[in-house]
Amino acid sequence: MATPRRLQFVYAQTAAMVASIVILVLLNSFTLELFFVLSLIGLLITTELTAPFTVTPKWRRRLRWVILLGLAGFGYLITRRLVRILSTS
Repeated sequence: MATPRRLQFVYAQTAAMVASIVILVLLNSFTLELFFVLSLIGLLITTELTAPFTVTPKWRRRLRWVILLGLAGFGYLITRRLVRILSTS
């Protein structure tokens, strides 16, 4: 059963992702890369804003792995973009 804090986190993350899609579509610049980056930023902000002060629940400790995978994906995107820029010049 989900706790109220976990539901708050899920709702906030979902809202951040939906807002990212809406903004990118309105600006006519939707790409999966931009959506991924904005979703990762939303995840990091949501994680910090909903962080407990005293005890860290088990599901929050598992969230670190999701963040690490997201940061690894971000590093991959940056590396790919740098290779593309350096190969054209």
